[in-house]
Amino acid sequence: MESLTALEARVAAQREDLPEMYGKVDFTITPERFAGGLDDPCMQLNENDRKERTRLLSNPETVARARAYTMLGDATSDAYAALMPEYGFRGLIAMLTEACDKGVENVADAPRELVAFIREMEATPDWIDMSMIEEGARVSRNPTANLAPFVVRGAFVATFLNKYSALPMAMTGTLSHETAVRRIKETASFFTTTSLPGALERFGTGFKAAAMVRLMHSMVRYNILRSGRSWDVATYGIPVPQVDQMPAGTIAVFLLAFQMIREGRMEFTPAERAFVEFNRYRCWLLGLPEDLLPTTPQGIYEAMAVYSGTLRDGYDDETCGALVRATMAAYFPSDRSLKSRIFNALERVFARVYFNRAFLRGDKTGKARLMGVQLRPYDFPVFIALGIFVFGREKLYGLALRIPALRQATDRRLIRKIDRLLVEYGHAEYTTDASKYKDETIRNAQAKAA
Repeated sequence: MESLTALEARVAAQREDLPEMYGKVDFTITPERFAGGLDDPCMQLNENDRKERTRLLSNPETVARARAYTMLGDATSDAYAALMPEYGFRGLIAMLTEACDKGVENVADAPRELVAFIREMEATPDWIDMSMIEEGARVSRNPTANLAPFVVRGAFVATFLNKYSALPMAMTGTLSHETAVRRIKETASFFTTTSLPGALERFGTGFKAAAMVRLMHSMVRYNILRSGRSWDVATYGIPVPQVDQMPAGTIAVFLLAFQMIREGRMEFTPAERAFVEFNRYRCWLLGLPEDLLPTTPQGIYEAMAVYSGTLRDGYDDETCGALVRATMAAYFPSDRSLKSRIFNALERVFARVYFNRAFLRGDKTGKARLMGVQLRPYDFPVFIALGIFVFGREKLYGLALRIPALRQATDRRLIRKIDRLLVEYGHAEYTTDASKYKDETIRNAQAKAA
């Protein structure tokens, strides 16, 4: 684990190393979004979480580490994104695409920032076992093909629960139905792509997708923080800090760990271990440090407890509610056939119930009602009926994968299903255009905060 002193030095160095992005950021402040005091209102949802938060935050080093990660961007990717004035955002994407496809040494006049970006992603750490990663990808293909299409919307909505972490998304124009569909499909495409055989190898499609997502996050930071933007660091910290990417990247692992702890299990099975390592490596490719990617069920639960326990509770309907409503109202399929319209209607119901049960468990704040995703009388019966089909199909595939004579044929079938899903999701752009950012969104949010 990196020492606290070294971590804090890395955070402070961002201002000197990349003044065009971070020159106006005071890294000595503790932003309002950081709820490091035991009496601060935070995103914890139930009594057990609050007890765990009290235990964890009683350690001053835990609090200091959490605060540091709240102010940490992605130094390597950020430096490349800061070249936008010189190359343009499409130019940066074109060079990164070529570097991923052909090797950075084959990119003519590649800037040193691009070379550093690719070399960092190529430097596979010692704790990575690629054979286990490949096994983890195989394990992930069943839920990716059979369950993910029904839960991706609900999981995406979960990232909009808090105004402090959701504001960058609002600024990039995600409040419209059309943009919400694009963001959902980009997210789904990334996680789906990485589950394919060999996808996370150096020249795999998942490696390339991770590089694109990483650059997109840095572009968001650059466009928000560059001169003339009205971002309030004292309130929101830095946009899209590394720690905000942890929940989205590790949500499946967290739900697994949380279920295991409830069952009293503290050791992963071999298949679960492979799945965890697959997710950890995928997140590492996205730029997350190893410290944010624990290896045990308890460690995973504690990492998420510290994150939610230090993120100040805050709901702004113009930010959070609008993002949720746009996402829930979005039409997801690529065509308007009867089959697609039926799927969209059923998937929305499934996502609504899944979101309420997985992410608002025990909610007594009325947040679901405020957001417009409260359960309707017919939602749960539809969810039960659809769940019997969705989870039943997943279990049947799981059974077939455990039978040696059927394993390979079943895996090939799952790969074909995933390929069809990727066609449905379309080509992911992984871009962020500064012209679409909305200063008015920032001003309204900051006026309410004041």
